[in-house]
Amino acid sequence: MAQGFAGKVALVTGASSGIGRASALAFAREGAAVVVSDVAVAGGEETVRMIKLTGGESLFVSADVARATEVEALIAKAVQAYGRLDYAHNNAGIAGGAATTKNYTEEEWDRTLAINLKGVWLCMKYEIAQMLTHGSGAIVNTASTAGLVGFAGGAGYVASKHGVVGLTKTAALEYAKAGIRVNAVCPGTTDTAFIAGITSQRPQLLQQMIAAEPVGRLARPEEIAEAVVWLCSEAASFVTGHAMAVDGGMTAQ
Repeated sequence: MAQGFAGKVALVTGASSGIGRASALAFAREGAAVVVSDVAVAGGEETVRMIKLTGGESLFVSADVARATEVEALIAKAVQAYGRLDYAHNNAGIAGGAATTKNYTEEEWDRTLAINLKGVWLCMKYEIAQMLTHGSGAIVNTASTAGLVGFAGGAGYVASKHGVVGLTKTAALEYAKAGIRVNAVCPGTTDTAFIAGITSQRPQLLQQMIAAEPVGRLARPEEIAEAVVWLCSEAASFVTGHAMAVDGGMTAQ
């Protein structure tokens, strides 16, 4: 389904693998030039290579989303290269520690909130400033089903993702009349290298994750990417401030 992104510019953070890579490839497929960003340089450059192999236009910029100077430089480099910024998928994030609220460490809390929540805010801060210069834009933030419901043992992650949902709604209201739409995707457990890494030695955990999905399987990164691209497209022109569950029915239970 053509989305008419030719001549447009998209930015995807956390694009070295998984959902971010799938999103970058989907934007490129629809004709956008894609700025790929991550702290994982090799993976990010591989995403760019994959886009260029399909005839797309792409650029890699290394940036830590928790650092304001690096995010500001990231947006500046995107505009320097392509002249504008039309779409942004703020996807960079970490899982954070697995511990109860009482046992969660301050260091892990600060790290998780810095990347997952502050990072999204910083990206929007500079993306919106650029989008306001041409009066239009669409932003999608990666939240999680953990941004819609609680999960025991993940205090920092759940708090950060609930924060992303709230931040998304606030920004959507602030810039609705300025032509900038802001939405979030809330993926269920997705079949990525990260999930494979934590379940490789714990097959029972993988089965528990699958059992938690009413559809009986994990999401594919490409399925989340399709939601991101749709939310940025003109087909979703009346959608803003929405936290879209792409979770196989998990949060409907």
